[in-house]
Parts: sequence; structure tokens; C-alpha cells
Amino acid sequence: MKNLDFMMNNELNYNKEWTLFLDRDGVINEEIQGTYVTKWEEFIFYKHSLKSIAALSSIFGRVVIVTNQRGVGRGIMQLADLIDIHQKMETEIVKNGGRIDKIYACTAINNDDGNRKPNIGMGLQAKEDFEEIDFKKSIMVGNNLSDMRFGKKLLMKTIFLSTTNMPVEMPHDIIDEQYSSLKDWANSLNFRSEPALN
Repeated sequence: MKNLDFMMNNELNYNKEWTLFLDRDGVINEEIQGTYVTKWEEFIFYKHSLKSIAALSSIFGRVVIVTNQRGVGRGIMQLADLIDIHQKMETEIVKNGGRIDKIYACTAINNDDGNRKPNIGMGLQAKEDFEEIDFKKSIMVGNNLSDMRFGKKLLMKTIFLSTTNMPVEMPHDIIDEQYSSLKDWANSLNFRSEPALN
């Protein structure tokens, strides 16, 4: 599943000039199938995701989250609940040596909303907030094809995690690399210079 030739040729190009875009559910934390994470007590970090984010934070100049959160728009949870989840998530990430520069969440119900992935509004917001972001030096990591489409519309590299969906057949038009978890991808970037995340 790992493309070692790609990693050998490109590993050293990932530096502080690069921006990492992360989806949330199914990437950082366990996704609840058929419903939403509506409160902090339901938010469960994937094993090693905190260590992975810490490792990735040392490589990338910016780390941002872009997440669709339609549960707010549907009234299943309140915006205050989402804010509380994100504040506590970020506290745990920082406590474990990582960082998140900003979190963008789209609560819209309508798929046509400009901020709802795969539409690119949240990416454009990030560029407005951090003008140094170069989308051609950015990576989108997600567990859905909508994440991959979002990334490709902005000319990013795309990393597909098969945490909640079956692995896709590679090569793929909108997926550059595929891994089973954030940990596996983080290990691929550090395999020559750092101990693997266990």
C-alpha cells in the first residue's frame, strides 16, 4: 500500500514551507457511523493519532483542520458543543507535543454550500488567514473521496486513509497515496530519521 519510491524521492521536500490539511472524523478520531460526535465524551482519539500529529507538527509549517460538521446545521448538536469539542481536542494535541494552527468547520446542510467539502471555501479561508500557504505545497489527508476532491481542486497532494472505507484501487485519479491510518503515513515520512511510532 505504501509507495516507497514516492517517499524516497519526496520525503525531504516536506518542510516548513508546506501546509498540512487534516480532516477530523476518521483521521484524528473515531468516526461514529450513521451519526455525529456530539460531545467531548464521544470523541475518541485514534491510537497514536496524538503522537502522529506531534511528529507531523515538527515537519509542516502550518497544520490546519478542515471538517464538515453538518450535525450542527441539522440541530443534532449546538455550535457551542462543537467549539467545546475542538477546544478540548486542541488542548490534548498541544499537551502531547503537537499543534493545530486553526480549525475550520462547515456546519451547512446544503452540499452546494461553498465551504462544505469537496467545495473549497475552507481552503480559501485558510489562505486568507495564512497568506504564506501555497496550495501546491500543501497536503490534504482524509478518509473520504470528498476530502480528496477538495484537495485536488486546490492542486494539493492527497493522502487517503482507509480507516472507515475500503482501500481504493491504485493508481487513482484524485489520490496520490493511500495508507491505513495517520500513524502509517506519519511513519512513512520519518522512517529514515526517527523511530517508528509504535
